[in-house]
Amino acid sequence: MSDSYQVGERIAYHRRRLGLSQVEFAALIGRSESWVSQIERGVRAIDRMSVLQRVADVLSVSVAELQGDDEAPDEEERPEAFDTIRLALTGHPAIGLIVGDARHGASAQMLDKLRRQHAGVWDLVHASKYTELAPILAALIPGLEIITRQAKDEQVRAGALDLLGDTYQATAALMAKLEETDAAWIAADRAAFCAEKVGEPLAVAASMFRMAHVFLVLGRMDQAQHVAASTAQSLESRITGKPAPEVLSLYGRLHLVLAVAAARDNDRSLAHLHLDTAREIAEKLGEDRDDYGTEFGLANVAVHAVNIAVELGDAGQAIELGQQVNPGSLSPERQARYYVDLAQAHTMRRQIGEALHALQEAERIAPEETRVHAVGRAVTRDLLQLSGLRPRPELRELAERFGILP
Repeated sequence: MSDSYQVGERIAYHRRRLGLSQVEFAALIGRSESWVSQIERGVRAIDRMSVLQRVADVLSVSVAELQGDDEAPDEEERPEAFDTIRLALTGHPAIGLIVGDARHGASAQMLDKLRRQHAGVWDLVHASKYTELAPILAALIPGLEIITRQAKDEQVRAGALDLLGDTYQATAALMAKLEETDAAWIAADRAAFCAEKVGEPLAVAASMFRMAHVFLVLGRMDQAQHVAASTAQSLESRITGKPAPEVLSLYGRLHLVLAVAAARDNDRSLAHLHLDTAREIAEKLGEDRDDYGTEFGLANVAVHAVNIAVELGDAGQAIELGQQVNPGSLSPERQARYYVDLAQAHTMRRQIGEALHALQEAERIAPEETRVHAVGRAVTRDLLQLSGLRPRPELRELAERFGILP
């Protein structure tokens, strides 16, 4: 990831934290909206220190913070679960079979055993229980890869390939939301390969949803929009008449990706256009679904509306929308992210108590996710800064658990 992108991402975050649009921010620093947009997307770099200092002054942060020079002390160690999964994705998953002498069994009984291990994978993904999930994924990936190559029974081979694709989907989902983008990218690509090979076009579409999410995390909005839009367009022929619910679910979920990408690109009208489309699809669907682990329905559209308001710098609207949301029907991971978004909105309004309460609720619901989530940690830093020399004890304790304070 380039330095210019990282600086741009920090500028965008602090601009939204202050509730400034790109137009308002551009006026304050004496630049055009187009210039601000290019800087925040990493398309161009700020090559003069005097300009960077002006930007920092307007954002009430230091130049070092925008450059990332002060982040090292706050970096936490990567959880062991991450490394376990990354190692499972590293290299060829069945190299011993390809170039070595390794031989393994590939019976239907072996597949049944792995199927039982896989049964709770998506529950663990949605509950953000990384420590439990990591060893399961690390065992499933090589085990299923071996069966797809050694099974003599074609039905066993096809079953293993289908299960392997779904395992890679889960791995991509987990690693993307934790910003382990290289691992998520590999897993999404492998999921698409498996799905195409087994003849599951909707699973291929779900893999592209994962890929688009990776690009969102990377800040590559043009690529996220391209992948999500082309995939949604490919589904349009399937949503006429009486479409299958899983088709509607995937189609609506892709429009939520497009809404977020547009919001991060500061395109307010396009963001709301895609959000409205997703809402219409959810109403037509009439139920909350979790096809391919994508979790779509009216409740998820509602929490995305809160997120999009935050991305656009509309803190007041985000808080107002949040009051209309009942996140209880969503998975723990989506509930936690909703509360992190609320915390960010309250922080933008300098409402320390409300923001702290929202962060505490997110941590209660999904502690492993909240403590390592970049936005949650950034909001916690902001709350400490807003609190001055004497932060309330519960904020200090939360910062310690997040690894921000020693």
